Amino acid sequence: MSRRSNALTLAVVTATLAAGATVLPAAQAASSKGCDGGGYRLVNLTTGATVARAGADRVRTTVPAAALGARFAVRGKYTQFDVRAADFAVLDQAFTGAANELDITGGRFTPVFASKVPDHRGLTLTSGVSVELDDEGLSLQRTGTGLSMKLQAKDCAQGGIFQMEPQRTDGTATRVTHTLAQSSTPGLTPSYVDNPTFRQRAGQFLGSGCTSVVTGPPGQFCVQVAPRVNIVNGLSARFVARDSAQVATRVPQSACNTATPVTPSVRHCGGMSVWDVASGGRMGFVTGEDSTEVANPPTTCTSDCQAQNQVKGRLAVLGIPFPLPAGSRLTPRTAPLG
Repeated sequence: MSRRSNALTLAVVTATLAAGATVLPAAQAASSKGCDGGGYRLVNLTTGATVARAGADRVRTTVPAAALGARFAVRGKYTQFDVRAADFAVLDQAFTGAANELDITGGRFTPVFASKVPDHRGLTLTSGVSVELDDEGLSLQRTGTGLSMKLQAKDCAQGGIFQMEPQRTDGTATRVTHTLAQSSTPGLTPSYVDNPTFRQRAGQFLGSGCTSVVTGPPGQFCVQVAPRVNIVNGLSARFVARDSAQVATRVPQSACNTATPVTPSVRHCGGMSVWDVASGGRMGFVTGEDSTEVANPPTTCTSDCQAQNQVKGRLAVLGIPFPLPAGSRLTPRTAPLG
């Protein structure tokens, strides 16, 4: 991180400490260290058989859907989730808590999403499953009449680790509903929150390219701060994440706000988010330091999009307080769309 970025982060920490909260140092950005020893295997949940696994060489194959089952498991060292074969809904996405110097879980199994469900409006996936495994990377793709779905993931302790990409031949958008997990462990249930550090700095220009927090000027390395919705829990001080959209629009939920209402409201609930994803767009999952970086929106991309669009070291990273002020939690957890 540049000296200017460090100074910006320090200013935020100082201001927040003055207000009585504690801000932990931002976790290090994802690197090869965060993926050390990572690698996925695909498991048939009915039989327990491993159908494909990462190895020394890149694996490219097409697996008959029957070999995987109606719901199959993606298991890695650091992350895991299940996939429903008919629509490529993602279920029970979690961090395993495996030891790593860039760990953000506190060494505990950490559930994040109960489900990420695309509404294909009657279309289904019918082909075999195209599988690509390369070290810590995974790509799954399946098609049907008028429809294609791709899932990409990286088995790493943090960073840009997942994306879902729907594509329809009619060119219309796919609505995807994200629902956060519920945990029986006190404090471990994740929640969407209005990050108070971003709220405090909203409207300011930050980054190594800025000459003024008031005027910027705006550019690749000088970005105006906007309210930020993050995902946190109450146990893991370093755990922070966010939904990352590319050519996708969130559907506002006007009944939702923070426990202590703020204006303008992000109109976001505490346990769910709903997105209209353009054909060829994507919904990503970004964790750790990348999720609290003040960055420009992702570039428009509807083909071979990458899991993250970051400019390392020249943008401000604001972090998030721990424990989170109660008034920053978004509530209720679910609400009708509007």
